[in-house]
Amino acid sequence: MKLSVLDQAPVTHGNTAADALLKAEELAILADELGYVRMWMAEHHGTENYASSAPEITIAHLAAKTKNIRLGTGGTMMMHYSPLKMAEVFKTLSAFAPGRIDFGVGRAPGGDHASMFALAQGNRPQLDNMYEKLDVSLQLLNDEVPQDELYNKTIATPSQIVVPEAWLLGSSGSSAVQAGRRGIGYSYAQFFTGYMDKGVLDQYRNSFVPSAFMEKSEINVAYMVTAAETTEEAEYEALPQDIVRLWMSQGKMGPILTPEEAQNFPLTEVDRMNILESRSQHIVGSAKEVAAELTRQQEHYGFDEAMICSIPHSQEKRLDTYRLLAKELL
Repeated sequence: MKLSVLDQAPVTHGNTAADALLKAEELAILADELGYVRMWMAEHHGTENYASSAPEITIAHLAAKTKNIRLGTGGTMMMHYSPLKMAEVFKTLSAFAPGRIDFGVGRAPGGDHASMFALAQGNRPQLDNMYEKLDVSLQLLNDEVPQDELYNKTIATPSQIVVPEAWLLGSSGSSAVQAGRRGIGYSYAQFFTGYMDKGVLDQYRNSFVPSAFMEKSEINVAYMVTAAETTEEAEYEALPQDIVRLWMSQGKMGPILTPEEAQNFPLTEVDRMNILESRSQHIVGSAKEVAAELTRQQEHYGFDEAMICSIPHSQEKRLDTYRLLAKELL
């Protein structure tokens, strides 16, 4: 199985945002050494829990620190940016790291309403032209002249560089056919819903048309994972993230607790039941158990690559998740 990394630069209790970004660097170097295919940085705005607000800048830094692993965004939130600017940024990245850059884009805001409107400079955010933006971005990345009159009188530089891989993120399945028709990869965020539909992935493959960005269809699936040497240790490390998910389902937000704080956190029986019910969004267990579950899902759904997001409090425990899964699956 091909394995990749999704990092949100989590700011766990007692750490700073700067710490989180330096830990992303450490993770990228390890993943490169272990043979992970790619590492993507998420885009989050308006939160103290994640330091990844400018993933395109972070991956430029990570590309300079690594040798083989692909670096990308998971994803660039298109609503906030001009297609010309997106094309210029990713062509520049590809000029510095040819064959190692992924242009991963999403249609969500990546933040709350306050941050969304601030990024739009107080204007009404454009929510209904995402695929048009994507089309223009892809044309500019490929040194084509868009039909859109706003963008066909200029060029996106640098030109004549290695075209980045392009990926469209999704969590509901509605974007699968759109990705296939454009000849780009499809990345499904399983950890958003805990649910996948094999028919959706089949629709993507059946609609795929080869392009300058990809010769054949490619599907990766992003999972939230906590793995350890034993099931008990994994459960201990996983609880802080389970509590964050519980709060989010209740419309709350709090700090990412330490495992010790999570063990002592007053959870009601209903809270514990809700955590168990949401476990489809969070794969927890020994490395062998997690590897077996990922293998089972790959065999059933037929995706090409598992993208692992892991947020234990300790950086060493987080790195261990990736080490243990590489030992089992790579």
